[in-house]
Amino acid sequence: MSQTVEHELFQDEYESSPVPQSKRRSLLSVASVWAGFPMIITGAVTGATLVHGLGFAGGLTAMIIGNLLLLAYVGLLSALGAKTGFNFSLQASRTFGRTGYIACSALLSTLVLGWFAVQTGLVGASMEGAFGWNATIVALVAGVLFTLFTLLGIRALSIIGAISVPLFLFLGLYAAVQAGTTGADVWGYEGDSSLSIALGVGVTLVFALFADSGTMTADFTRWAKNTRHAWIATASAFPIGNLFAMVIGGVIAAATAGSGDVFGILALQGGIFPVLAVIFLVVNLGSVCTHCLYNAAVGWSTILRGRMRILTLVLGAVGVIVATLGIWGFFINWLNLLGVIVPPIGAIIIADQLLVRRAAAVSQTAIAAVRWQPFAAWAIGSGAALLVNLQAPWLSTVVTGLVVSSAAYLVLSVVTAKAEVVHPVSVAASTETDAV
Repeated sequence: MSQTVEHELFQDEYESSPVPQSKRRSLLSVASVWAGFPMIITGAVTGATLVHGLGFAGGLTAMIIGNLLLLAYVGLLSALGAKTGFNFSLQASRTFGRTGYIACSALLSTLVLGWFAVQTGLVGASMEGAFGWNATIVALVAGVLFTLFTLLGIRALSIIGAISVPLFLFLGLYAAVQAGTTGADVWGYEGDSSLSIALGVGVTLVFALFADSGTMTADFTRWAKNTRHAWIATASAFPIGNLFAMVIGGVIAAATAGSGDVFGILALQGGIFPVLAVIFLVVNLGSVCTHCLYNAAVGWSTILRGRMRILTLVLGAVGVIVATLGIWGFFINWLNLLGVIVPPIGAIIIADQLLVRRAAAVSQTAIAAVRWQPFAAWAIGSGAALLVNLQAPWLSTVVTGLVVSSAAYLVLSVVTAKAEVVHPVSVAASTETDAV
């Protein structure tokens, strides 16, 4: 491979510095990165869970509310990423401190690696269930392929998104139409009483599905040319892509009382459909896996001051090993964890960089080693969400965490404003010396 070709394929991923304007990508490219991420089988299965628990009308309501919350939350963080060119770790260092950010960055980078393992394992389990193939071997092969593809960096996410979206649009609609041939009253479906959930829980499930990578959205949208492009890219995911996938799953669930598994329906069709089902599954879940592995690699490379591609290989190997051990079966446990502890992180960053230190967040800021205020607010917000989860489970832990953490940070910032000494440092200088 010539040096020119290698340079084109493996461009700088800017692990520890802002993406310069000259390297920003087109709106279509950035939108493809986000649109292809949530339009997935997992979203359809979540939509089915909501419809079984709330009925079709109630499930649709939870889907809409949750996606609008994601639009606001991810959109604001995306706009900050496009404005500064910072990835999530650099973005978090503005708020949590030049070393303090490691706590939240390491947490999220590890969680998304867990999602990589979950979805890779799901590829194997799905193939085994539909065709009797060995789940471990399938997961191993799929994980290796996803890891190698992620080495292409942000370009890989754009490519797989551009393929995954039309594939899901066509085959997802086909599966929903096939399910609808039962003649069931989809809109009038009242759900399964044994699986009943509260509306607040439904909203939490929608939000928690992308709480981790949604919080780390700057890894993707730092490549946008401006904040408007970042907002459009976010909207292509929430509500458009995510809501579409959930509604497809909800329709299938209401029509068949099934799980909303698009792949399962396709695999049972004759002719070319089993082949299409395999392609669909690999591309669809591959989109999730490459995005999550990219998040993990960028995050850990910033923390360790390494290179994204080296961390991709290392973390990919870890994720593949875990996937073959069957960790995908703990899917719902990940959702519960994310719904409590992750959203407050993004809420605090938004409150800090858009309200408390708006002017400083872009050009100049206090870069202490550790800023205790955001950590205190994180603990308060997560604690309140956990309390709601235990004592008032019909409410949304996500909404509780978002509101309480941001309010706590605002109050702490006002109370300690005079005590905190601000040392102006330019973005360029802090990025090179302090932020990582």
